[in-house]
Amino acid sequence: MPTLVELANEHTNLDDEAIDHLSTLVSEWGMLADFSFADMLLYLRDGSGKWMTSAQVRAATGQTLYQADYVNAWASESETIVLDRCLAEGEIVTGEIFVQAIGGPANMLAIPVRFNGNIIAILTREWVTDNARRPGQLESTYADIFTRLSEMVAAGLYPFASGVADAGVAPRVGDGAIVLDATTRVRYASPNAVSALHRVGVSTNAVGQTLAELGVAESVARHSFERREPVIEEVEQTAEVTLLIRSIPLLKQVGGSVEVTGGVLLLRDVSELRRRDRLLLTKDATIREIHHRVKNNLQTISSLLRLQARRLTSDEAKEAVSESVRRIRTIALVHETLSREPGEDIAFIEIVRPLMRLVEEGLQSKDRPVRFEVKGDGARLPATVATPLSVVILELLQNAVDHGFPEGSAGGHVLVQLTHDDDALYVRVSNDGEVLASDFNFATATGLGLSIVRTLVTTELAGTIQMRAARDEDAKEIGLPTLSATRGTVVDLRVPVDAS
Repeated sequence: MPTLVELANEHTNLDDEAIDHLSTLVSEWGMLADFSFADMLLYLRDGSGKWMTSAQVRAATGQTLYQADYVNAWASESETIVLDRCLAEGEIVTGEIFVQAIGGPANMLAIPVRFNGNIIAILTREWVTDNARRPGQLESTYADIFTRLSEMVAAGLYPFASGVADAGVAPRVGDGAIVLDATTRVRYASPNAVSALHRVGVSTNAVGQTLAELGVAESVARHSFERREPVIEEVEQTAEVTLLIRSIPLLKQVGGSVEVTGGVLLLRDVSELRRRDRLLLTKDATIREIHHRVKNNLQTISSLLRLQARRLTSDEAKEAVSESVRRIRTIALVHETLSREPGEDIAFIEIVRPLMRLVEEGLQSKDRPVRFEVKGDGARLPATVATPLSVVILELLQNAVDHGFPEGSAGGHVLVQLTHDDDALYVRVSNDGEVLASDFNFATATGLGLSIVRTLVTTELAGTIQMRAARDEDAKEIGLPTLSATRGTVVDLRVPVDAS
């Protein structure tokens, strides 16, 4: 279905400002339809004089006349007669139209949409009169508000030039409406509005009292009247009750000036929503505190293991403890980052960078200087993926140093590359050290580090991993100039990530 902007550009000569005015009207006209209890349509006139339906809205407060959508449909002969009369007279007119959908007549109220003194479209209210039913006070009051808003549309005073901030989340007419005069004195309050007032402690009859006397939203209405534009504010009336209030001033052109003749307050009780927000904030803070404490506990264990290592005399035992310390510190890094991040997702690069520093501190030596580098970002990952993946990268880095650059070697370069798409994260760890033995088989490797990597990748991460000797074409792709068929190792890792 084409949009209003597309139809206006295709069938009219309206400039961008006029089209923006119509777009603003359509973004806010749900309120007009609710006050009118009827369907509303917006008609544009093309160069040949034909009228096209460019937008349509149904009221949330009444039954629709049209089950189908008529956007991008040309007006019928009976509709054209009323629309042409409205354009010619430049005023709000009422006529009768034949509606094919119901097989009979209906009423059309045609309202000229004025912008910068020119009629740029016709807004219509279309309905069938129910003569067997007399309107109540609510319907009569809403009809009066709709009439005043229609006059503002015809005078070019509605929609407001500034638009309505957060119109998408603003209260609707059905949430509760209060009608005010020019002094913010209540002239009418709908049943839902009365209920909202009761929840904030206003049990007396509000009609005849000012908002200041009621102690409700007086500043919202004042700001709206003074600025002559809508204002939306969230007001904490009590510790338990929060109201979202939208104030719309009703304007009238008097001579050369615009006067405020009254206003409408729409109220929505968002207390339960804000209570849930506070619970979520509390839960999030609690989770982050748990991650912080887990990190502290892991650091304590790491410190105890380092103390224990100092009492050991076996070089093999010391190395085993040192490896355990690095693994524990890697997991602690994840929890430390999670303690600073809102939610359970984490920017993986924020783990990889300190992880590289951790490896440099533990494995770097003057005898074999190794430079570590990381490229890419790895996107955001859930903690359930980030934790085992961090351990995997640690083991691969340690393996690259231990086997690629043995003690006494000239050292070299280790590169970690992170890329991702909608389905998976890709990690490549490459080095320009010793090449893999020709008979090496990753699937049957028995070393503890590679066994940990294989188990975590294939079981916990449900991923795939390949370890191979570097090829000549890898040098340019990876960015390590010394890679060749006789030097260097490449590890490719793929971890599926749930895009949802």
